[in-house]
Amino acid sequence: MRRATSIAEVRAAVREWRRGGERVVFVPTMGNLHAGHMSLMEAAGAHGERFVASIFVNPMQFGPNEDFAHYPRTPERDAQMLRDAGCDLMFSPDVAEMYPRGAEQSTRVEVPGLSDILCGEFRPGHFQGVATVVCKLLHIVEPDAAVFGEKDFQQLTVIRRLVTDLCMPVHIIAAPTVRDADGLAMSSRNQYLSAAERARAPALYRALAAAAARLAGGERDYSAIERDGLRTLEAEGFRSDYFAIKCAEDLTPPGPDSHHVVVLAAAHLGRARLIDNVQVRV
Repeated sequence: MRRATSIAEVRAAVREWRRGGERVVFVPTMGNLHAGHMSLMEAAGAHGERFVASIFVNPMQFGPNEDFAHYPRTPERDAQMLRDAGCDLMFSPDVAEMYPRGAEQSTRVEVPGLSDILCGEFRPGHFQGVATVVCKLLHIVEPDAAVFGEKDFQQLTVIRRLVTDLCMPVHIIAAPTVRDADGLAMSSRNQYLSAAERARAPALYRALAAAAARLAGGERDYSAIERDGLRTLEAEGFRSDYFAIKCAEDLTPPGPDSHHVVVLAAAHLGRARLIDNVQVRV
């Protein structure tokens, strides 16, 4: 596995592979890798001859009171996990390489309509930071395909819209959420949970699954299902940001003709802010 810290190194490697007619797949991450990330790497390996992974904690997507400075960083462990997964190139730039004029003075990319709802309502500017860094990374790597996890469903939707609207020649692959045995979606932020909080955390997935079961069973009072989900999380000790049912394609409110919906939630448990979702065919 090659390790690169500069944009020029990445572009040189990708040009070399393309001259050999090889298909390139890209997996962007913020590092602190776990089994959920490894499922993205497996998907990458199945869709091309070469795959690139980035490790970059993007300051632009963190708010002023969020955990950028303390976000877990494990670069050597990440490198070993990527080697074991068959990664061809690990790109780990510093902030100055990605934002030479500083993140505050850099050009920004915004996806209107999708960026200020759900998580965007509670984390203003977050999806502007996500869209900007993903746009930059896709232009740096110029992959044939890129893999994103379904756990952050809103992020996946934002990126799909970004790629379509900017006419970017990259296929976005969605990888299913990876869960622990008790249903909790794997996340780097799970390590913020105390032992007692970790024991309660799977209630988030159970609440989503219960809502999905009601929808699959034919219920269509979306507001009532959302209210019940919020009450369930409150009873379990969560501080909820939202519990919502949306159309899976574009995160608009579902109507009588909606056939593919997603139940999404974001809730705080101790220091951790957990997000999860369950898709349903109705």
